Amino acid sequence: MLQESIAPCPTRNLRRTIGIRGSVVGRLLVIVAISDVVALGLWYVLFMAYNRRRGAEALKWVQAACAGKGRVLETRWLNSSRLYLRLHFPSRSFENARVTMKFRPRPLPMQWILSAWRKQKETLTFEADLGGSPNFHLEVMRHRWCAHSRGVTARRRADREWDIYEPGPVILTTRTHWKEDPNPELNALMTVRQQDVLQVRFRPESPQFSATVALDALSDPRTASGFLTTLRELAGASAHRQ
Repeated sequence: MLQESIAPCPTRNLRRTIGIRGSVVGRLLVIVAISDVVALGLWYVLFMAYNRRRGAEALKWVQAACAGKGRVLETRWLNSSRLYLRLHFPSRSFENARVTMKFRPRPLPMQWILSAWRKQKETLTFEADLGGSPNFHLEVMRHRWCAHSRGVTARRRADREWDIYEPGPVILTTRTHWKEDPNPELNALMTVRQQDVLQVRFRPESPQFSATVALDALSDPRTASGFLTTLRELAGASAHRQ
C-alpha cells in the first residue's frame, strides 16, 4: 500500500511574498500621495497666477474709472481670491474709500467647483463713508426670477399662455408713516437698473455706503466711468436727504 507524501507548506516564502507585496503597495501609496501634493501645488500656483493677472487687469479698469477723479493709494491681496484697494478722492463725497474684488477661488479646486455650481459671479464691492452720516438704513438687492410651466405640451400651450405684467418699484419700509413724494435716493437708485449693480446699502455705521457690481461689467471703460458716476449720484442723494 503506497502512501503519498504531503510536502509541508512553505510559510517562509509566503511571508516573504506578502512582505514584498506590502512594501510595493506602501511605496505606490507614497508615490500617489506625493503626486497628488505636487499636482495640487502646481494647480494652486498656476491658478493663483491667473487670479493675479485678472486682478491686475481689473486694477486697470478701476484706475481708468478714477482718472481725474481719484487715485489708488494701496493694493494688497487678502487671500488667493480677494484683492483689496484703498482709494482717495479729493472731494468729500467719499471718505475712507476702499474696493474689494472677489474672484473665483480657482486655486482651491473644491471651492472653485462649489462656486461654479452656485453660479457665483466675480464681484467688485465699493465701500466708503459719506460727508454726513445717513440717518436711515437702506438696502437694495437686485434679483431676477424666471419660471416655466411643467407638463404643458404644444397642443395645450395655446390654452395656457402666460400673462406678464411689469410692475413699478416695490418698497418695503419699517416707517409707520410713509410719504409718497419721490425721495432723492430712490430716484438715484433707479439709475442702478442701467448698471449691473447687484447690491446697494446705506447705513449710519461705517462703512456708510457700499455698492457691489459684477466685475465683468467694468471691462468697458465707459461702463466703468458710468459706475463711478452712479456712485456719486447715490452719495449725493444721501447728502440731500440729511
